[in-house]
Amino acid sequence: MTQKQKIRVLVVDDSAIARDLLERGLSMDPEIEVVGKASDAFSARDRIVLLKPDVITLDIEMPRMDGIEFLKRLLPQYPVPVVVVSAVTLEGSKRAMDALDAGAVEVVAKPEASNRAGLSIMLAELAEKIKGAAKADIVKLRRSQSELQGKITDQKKTIIKENTSSTTENRIIAIGASTGGTTALNTIIPQFPADMPGVVLVQHMPPVFTRLFAEALNKVSNVEVREAKSGDLVHKGLVLVAPGDFHMTVHKHGLEWRVECKPGDKVSGHRPSVDILLQSVATAAKEKGIGLILTGMGRDGADGLLAMRRAGARCFAQNEESSVVFGMPKEAWQNGAAEKLIPIEMAVGSILSCLGDPPQKRRVT
Repeated sequence: MTQKQKIRVLVVDDSAIARDLLERGLSMDPEIEVVGKASDAFSARDRIVLLKPDVITLDIEMPRMDGIEFLKRLLPQYPVPVVVVSAVTLEGSKRAMDALDAGAVEVVAKPEASNRAGLSIMLAELAEKIKGAAKADIVKLRRSQSELQGKITDQKKTIIKENTSSTTENRIIAIGASTGGTTALNTIIPQFPADMPGVVLVQHMPPVFTRLFAEALNKVSNVEVREAKSGDLVHKGLVLVAPGDFHMTVHKHGLEWRVECKPGDKVSGHRPSVDILLQSVATAAKEKGIGLILTGMGRDGADGLLAMRRAGARCFAQNEESSVVFGMPKEAWQNGAAEKLIPIEMAVGSILSCLGDPPQKRRVT
């Protein structure tokens, strides 16, 4: 029996202390090998050619060439998955969001220098993100929205025309995503019509990042998109994004649904957890729910989507061909939670097509 090959990682950071900390921390994981370190983009490029890493960890703030410019120049030539390690400040988070737009796969937040417990947590999270990034298909990640737009536009016009009147029904849509999810959500949320039923979603992201992500989506969408807070009403034309480091749940409040955001232990390895959200939607909305699991590593959301389907909701998962990481959708398909695997360009059409029929009490055992 051959020994499992380790994931080869190149650490890029202008701080020697940070490079050494990352090397020592990541090397403790038996599945990871730090094969090299670089202090700037130019030395990183040379080491990429020489060492051929599987994954790169990248600090954005570097001398001579910043991380974002490095990504824009690097990825077309060397499609290596990149995990950004960024400070949780407003400016640092904005820059990290720009890095995701430039092709980075994941982002991990740096703790305060004095927070030793936070450092251990960050290193463990970074190791998991690296494992997910190693499975990511960078070609799929970098596929532009414009390449999909022709298919999307034709399909969207047809289905919206058929179902415009039905979008006034009291329905709720729940979405979960992780690795590659920002690209997927940037593809589908701007397609939503202004009278889309209320949407609640979890994208695995640190605090601050979720707010900036929601604000960026809001600028390009017909619906309102914002980071959720406890007490928010789920209503037509609104997308609520679970805040980083808080679980979000949906509760029946008279004839309405409201969300609650609160801290708690990680569930399925995450906070916010897709499972937590979807299980609450199954209880609160039953057959009025519509669930969708998008690209991501692991199995967060599979049990929650199954609970939704058993409660009578319509449930879908992104197909392997369009997923950056076919982890979460695969688990949701294999456990019977997803009734159908769909490509990302058909996600909105599939949701809207459900609105043409009144909710029915479908029970799946």
